[in-house]
Amino acid sequence: MNKFFIVLLHTYLSKLKSKSFLISTAITLVFILGFMNFDRIITVFDKDEDKGSVVLVLDETGQLFDSFKQTVNQINPTIELNDFGGSYAEAETLVIDEEVEGLIELGIGETGLPQGRYFALTVVEQILPWQLEQALQQVKEEIVTSSLNLNPEEVASIYAPIQFERIAIAETAKTEMELNQARIFVYILLFIIYFSVLMFGNMIATEIAIEKSSRVMEILISSSSPVQQMFGKIFGIALLGLTQYVLIFLVGVLSLRQRLATESFGPELGELIVGQGIPLHLIGYAFLFFILGYFLYATISAMLGSLVSRIEDVNQMVTPMIFLIVAAFFIAMFGLANPEAKIVTVTSFIPFFAPMIMFLRVGMLSLPLWEVLLGVGVLLATIVLLAWIGARVYRGGVLMYGKSSSLKDFKRALQLSKKETNK
Repeated sequence: MNKFFIVLLHTYLSKLKSKSFLISTAITLVFILGFMNFDRIITVFDKDEDKGSVVLVLDETGQLFDSFKQTVNQINPTIELNDFGGSYAEAETLVIDEEVEGLIELGIGETGLPQGRYFALTVVEQILPWQLEQALQQVKEEIVTSSLNLNPEEVASIYAPIQFERIAIAETAKTEMELNQARIFVYILLFIIYFSVLMFGNMIATEIAIEKSSRVMEILISSSSPVQQMFGKIFGIALLGLTQYVLIFLVGVLSLRQRLATESFGPELGELIVGQGIPLHLIGYAFLFFILGYFLYATISAMLGSLVSRIEDVNQMVTPMIFLIVAAFFIAMFGLANPEAKIVTVTSFIPFFAPMIMFLRVGMLSLPLWEVLLGVGVLLATIVLLAWIGARVYRGGVLMYGKSSSLKDFKRALQLSKKETNK
């Protein structure tokens, strides 16, 4: 057991001090801070843009400009519209010389309603033409409603959203607010599980391949058993991931609390995220399925990593495992909109999919306890089975050298493991 902790601490500390871990963690923390303060960053860059966009207007009707300008000012006051009295060729020259942002022609179509054409050097910019289009749409609506002799109250009632409430009859069903809150939480956790399994699983396989390629494995085998090495690395990488996520969680929570205290963040979004508080049982299930998912795929990664002796062969060997993770992720994304679908229910009991999909069902639905226990039981049994098989494959795989990128090497690894056991 002492040698197990030596391998664990060596794996943890060596990865903790590595440049790749420090850089990736720093980039992640900067990304979280940038995401939480994105609007403030945009404001800093926009401070130098004192003047808004200048757009020339060629009003062929001579009647649309005033109402169009008034509507545009309501949508975006920084847009400056100039009623251009010259020809199209003169206006086009100003656009080409970049003296103005663009040119819009206003006219009446065959239906007798306003229409427009927007000209710019490129059509890459999306926001400005969209705002002009929305303004012209409102002008058209005003003309249509006035021709029907509708008063402002009647117009407002036409465009007012309908009242539509979804109410669950079952006593155990979640409310719409609870579902929206759970959907956000589950969505975030699914991404965390997905990227964690990919990143740390690949890290375990690569670590073993590096030790084998540098012949360090031969020294380690003489000082500790392969099984201790395997589980020492799995727990060491788990501790490393926990360290990284604690830092990310602290930065994220502090940033979120600071933003929720400001009006610019949006009280509606804050209420949707926080609501009456995320249920403790959902947090517990998230932690449980995250841990089970990690150990399931970490065991597979260590087993596959022991079969290769060159770093460049790692990706090819772990590709089947990655396909399983990607498939589970896409099924989970589909399940967010339809968690009661048959494919979601069935795959939630398949161990390679259960960490993500069973957690999705727990978060979105009111499942009977036996289904959750069955899913957890299947996962635990699979992890124990894979750990037993993985330990035997690892014991023989670490002794294999040369090009090894085929799953057929399992048989050879098991044979070597049996020989080592019989010695």
